[in-house]
Amino acid sequence: MRIYVEYAVVKSVLFLAKLLPIGVIYRLFRVLAALFFRLDRRRRSLTLQNLALAFPKMEESSRLALAKKAYASVALTLAEVLLMYHRRFDIDAAVENLDEALEEIHARFADNRKGILLLTAHFGNWELLAHFLAKHGYPLVVIGRSGNNRLIENRITAPFRSLYGNALANKSQAMNAILRTLKNKGIAGMLIDQKASGSTSIKASFFGHPADTVSSTALLKRRYDPPVIPLFMARQPSGRYRLLVGRDAELALPEAWDETEKIARLTQHYNDIIEAVVKEYPEQWFWMHNRWRLRP
Repeated sequence: MRIYVEYAVVKSVLFLAKLLPIGVIYRLFRVLAALFFRLDRRRRSLTLQNLALAFPKMEESSRLALAKKAYASVALTLAEVLLMYHRRFDIDAAVENLDEALEEIHARFADNRKGILLLTAHFGNWELLAHFLAKHGYPLVVIGRSGNNRLIENRITAPFRSLYGNALANKSQAMNAILRTLKNKGIAGMLIDQKASGSTSIKASFFGHPADTVSSTALLKRRYDPPVIPLFMARQPSGRYRLLVGRDAELALPEAWDETEKIARLTQHYNDIIEAVVKEYPEQWFWMHNRWRLRP
């Protein structure tokens, strides 16, 4: 029964998003963000603990203000996802460096002989990033965990994410899906900024603290040598976005190191790339996630 109730709620929200003026949708989600921040004490506590770990020298009042901005950022992303679902969001008009971004993408994606790994994070509007790339001829295989509600996943989430040709692969089948993609000279998108577990998880520093991190990107780089391209869609004060190409993901590794050391160093390098972008736009990362396995 629960899955049907949840599905009905989501369908109702989608229906409203189709009818309400766009400005009203944005305002509504800002209000909801403030409400969740006030009412969900556990998630609020986790967010503030994460910020204290990442920015120990920041004043408590500043961290509180940053936490509120982070909630607002997620709310804006969710509002835009709803608008994209109904094609009420102009993807190209939302990217303020459109011509530069397309030129950069064409240049970086030109060599796809070994496929391409896209390195990104739950940052800014990551759904817009995936749609933008697919819309301009670079569809991705997106790796993610299936939602707990199969109706929402199959009837809403999956169709939305494949609007422009992106394909979905469950985390449990991620490696096989990525290998097929690389073999076919395609692009696989990997978000490695959340806590990981299992055989592909290793400890890597994130904001100066050890965090369980997926090492699959490094492992694939070492075995098949595809280009690893960091891309992020960062919201600007205007409300529009800039496509950011992260720091060079290529890294020279000492030949004397064994494979375990090389994979660990590459994984750390990828964490550092994400950290640098988050430091530049701290309010746009998903601080509500338990990245360091804290007890809120």
